[in-house]
Amino acid sequence: MLLAAGIGRRMRPLTETRPKPLVEVGGKALLDHVLDRLPPAGVETAVVNVHHFAGQMEAHLAARRTPRILISDERDGLLDSGGGVRRALPMLGREPFIVCNCDSFWIEGPRSNLAAMTANWDPARMDILMLLAATATSVGFEGAGDYHLDPGGRLRRRREGEVVPFAYAGVLLIKPDLFDDMPAVFSLNRLFDAAEAAGRLFGRRLDGVWLHVGTPQAVQEAERRIALSSIQ
Repeated sequence: MLLAAGIGRRMRPLTETRPKPLVEVGGKALLDHVLDRLPPAGVETAVVNVHHFAGQMEAHLAARRTPRILISDERDGLLDSGGGVRRALPMLGREPFIVCNCDSFWIEGPRSNLAAMTANWDPARMDILMLLAATATSVGFEGAGDYHLDPGGRLRRRREGEVVPFAYAGVLLIKPDLFDDMPAVFSLNRLFDAAEAAGRLFGRRLDGVWLHVGTPQAVQEAERRIALSSIQ
């Protein structure tokens, strides 16, 4: 599931004429940077939700061959991150699935990060497995971090006034039954907090460099880092 329906207000003026997922970084749309990382991990089908400039999104996605694309239409109103996934559940099925944001991607290390996540998924212990990025080496992220990662892989959300070493990198594996009985509009953060309280929220550190692209300035920073990685 790719969360691609947002307005992208922080990305203005770039999003005044196009949706944020179609903003280009290094000559490629943000959306395609994310989609291109799915097939090497064995993902054959991706559900993409659309709202802002939905017609542009559909036209762009129609040109792709892999992975197969299914559209979850939110033209009638935004449902927030959790509500968007909930609406798409009939297309996603009843097995655990990947959810990706469309405003971040990463320069891979020696192995596909998504493949590593699926290989480490343990449904007996986990309700959610997050991809985490070290804030010290990330590009475009400003803040005190999101989560503390303990030696066993469990996550604890940053407390007020605390600085923690990891940021949520916008990718997770999740069980579909967590969405049962949830409202039509809600944030995924509700599920994150519930899983943490149950001791079933886990994380895996990203191998590579995370690029968080939420502003026009971050686009430039990401392009510089991509150019640097191509000559290293």
